[in-house]
Amino acid sequence: MLTRNKQIRETIIRPRRGWIAVNWSELWENRELLMTLVMRDIQVRYKQTVLGASWAILQPLFSMMIFTIIFGQFAQIPSEGVPYAVFVYAGLLPWTFFSTAVTQAGQSLVNQQALLTKIYLPRMFVPASPVGGALVDLAISFGVFVVLLAIYRQVPGWGVVMVPVLVLLTAAAALGMGLLLAALTVSYRDFRYVVPFMMQAWMYASPVIFPISIVPAEYRWLLALNPLFGIIDGFRAAFLHRSFDWMTLSISAAMSVGLLAFGVFYFRQTERRFADIA
Repeated sequence: MLTRNKQIRETIIRPRRGWIAVNWSELWENRELLMTLVMRDIQVRYKQTVLGASWAILQPLFSMMIFTIIFGQFAQIPSEGVPYAVFVYAGLLPWTFFSTAVTQAGQSLVNQQALLTKIYLPRMFVPASPVGGALVDLAISFGVFVVLLAIYRQVPGWGVVMVPVLVLLTAAAALGMGLLLAALTVSYRDFRYVVPFMMQAWMYASPVIFPISIVPAEYRWLLALNPLFGIIDGFRAAFLHRSFDWMTLSISAAMSVGLLAFGVFYFRQTERRFADIA
């Protein structure tokens, strides 16, 4: 009996090696999914809470009161001629946004294992959604700050036009750090315990409770390697009618962009392993 030889085609699927570029068109096409994740993140955060979204107001407000009593009244930390409550709240605005976004983004992949193993989606959306949720909290906190400025009769100057740029830089730093910590936490679960301590230490390394004027000028460029150092000072300059320290702000802005680029790079390098080790 003669048999006809049939050619069997074999397809081998292998993981891609090297750098995997960001598919920007895919991210744009799925932007509605990101908005859905942001809204879900906000709802889950305040679900079954008595005060709900009021926590976005109370958290920086209580921090302002404690810092004003301890550092403003007892420690007598200078506040550049403005009421210490206004001074410290201006620093808490970007810091609270950054801290909340980074902490939640760093835990996002571990907390959302089903999204990684059951369905496909642009995985950068998972740590990006807490950053979007923190932006909503920031907008609410801005409203409280406007009331505070009115109570203390503080009139912002032309620098308020820089606020959108400063918010964008803060979001870039938060997203970059969030992507980096999210990828690290999936691989090394110890980072779940490192992040809270790291954020606490980071706050005291940032000018939340003190002005950068107490730092000698020759050392400010070094501290400005911390993205929040120049950004927080920029927020105060924008709202409290102060001069911008452009050198410090430029260094911190470059560090924010660099942190975002590195976070994206590391996330994409390790993303292929998430489904296996989550």
